[in-house]
Order: sequence, then C-alpha cells, then structure tokens
Amino acid sequence: MSSDFPVVYTRTEIESYLPTGWRLSGEQGEGQWDAKAGSWRAVVSDGAEFEWPLLVKSSEAAQKGRMDALREAMDKVYRNRLGKHTRGLGVGS
Repeated sequence: MSSDFPVVYTRTEIESYLPTGWRLSGEQGEGQWDAKAGSWRAVVSDGAEFEWPLLVKSSEAAQKGRMDALREAMDKVYRNRLGKHTRGLGVGS
C-alpha cells in the first residue's frame, strides 16, 4: 500500500477493537487518511473521557494486513493508557 491506496476503516471495524467503555471521538468519526504522512488517524476516548490518538501506517497495513494493523495500533494505545498516571485528576490512584 502507498498513499495511492489509502487505509480506511468503517465505524464497526474500529469499534470492534475498542475496549469496553471506549468510543470514537472527534469530528472525523471514522478517522481520516493523511496522504502526506501515509497513515490513517482517528481519536478515541477512554472511559474517563481522555482522548487518545489512534494511528495506522500504510506500510504496517501492507505488511500485516489492514485489520491486524488496526488491532496492533489499538493495543499500543491501550497499553499507553494503562501506563499513564491519573492521580490528581480524580481517576485511579
């Protein structure tokens, strides 16, 4: 895949990888293809309404398949969220 073949996902495909309580956010809804960067981007919100960028590179989708690339990108976002301390924000400890 290259910028000539954008990576796109439907709302159902994206939501199938979101953890319980998470949702798509932002005005783009199903995300946007960025031809210059060669990647698809969306914003997801966790259960505490913190927003997290979700990014799938075209090269990763070509190598792993578009759905596996989405799954791995969401796994990265989720692991990153678990590593963030929220003390003082009224969430977690």
